[in-house]
Amino acid sequence: MKVTDIISMSAKPALYEKGTAFMWTDEHISKQLLQVHLNEDVDLASRKMTSIVRTANWILETLKSKEKLNILDLGCGPGLYAEILTKEGHNVTGVDISANSIAHAKKSAQEEGLDINYINESYIDLDFEENTYDLILIIFTDIGVLVPEDRNTLLQKVYRALKPGGTFIFDVLSDNDLEQKIAPKNWEASQGGFWNENPYIALSESFLYAEEKVILYQHLVMDNDEKMDIYRFYTHFFSTADIKNMIENYGFKNISHRDDILPEADLWNGKNVIFTITSK
Repeated sequence: MKVTDIISMSAKPALYEKGTAFMWTDEHISKQLLQVHLNEDVDLASRKMTSIVRTANWILETLKSKEKLNILDLGCGPGLYAEILTKEGHNVTGVDISANSIAHAKKSAQEEGLDINYINESYIDLDFEENTYDLILIIFTDIGVLVPEDRNTLLQKVYRALKPGGTFIFDVLSDNDLEQKIAPKNWEASQGGFWNENPYIALSESFLYAEEKVILYQHLVMDNDEKMDIYRFYTHFFSTADIKNMIENYGFKNISHRDDILPEADLWNGKNVIFTITSK
């Protein structure tokens, strides 16, 4: 592979142009992600366990329900929130695209004696039963990494799946200090690590699409055979007005926001994360 080929591949793409590889279902990378999920001391694939417990407690306090609720946890990962909510007596269904995360979640639930329904599928493709859930959750800013078409599909499905009066809680990244969230160029040479079990070089860069409030985090990973995989993560940033405009179109009402759920720590926590509570 020529250097000019790499330069061409690393250029800023058209907005929402897809990469050539998908991280969440890659056998090796998904195993690495699971280990990051389970690391209680970092805010990466999941938040720190202290933040997870804090968020789950806030959700339970917000609902103030003494009845058993039907809860749908979208992008549930290894079941960290699902287990907390189930232990409080609720019926929880968790959905995640990662087979490794779902396998771990099922094993953990069995070991804990918890009855949790886990589904290994993309929540964009899954059809939910109408008027079924008292609460639907999408936590850790998943909505913000969906392209608009997928986000619109998801919001339609969420509204349809909620019972009348049901609650939808999700979080997004705030659009404040947007340029500070552009990651600098970075490269990694490894004998085997996060991106590949074999030797690789990874070139990482981010690009701002200011008008759309989107930052692309792009990673080019070349293996020992000079095969190049391109991973692209388009991350959207929102104001409270943006959120209101986005979800009102689908019929959601009683919209409120909180930016004080997570402790202040860095650009991805504290007031940089907006939680939204709304209902059908």
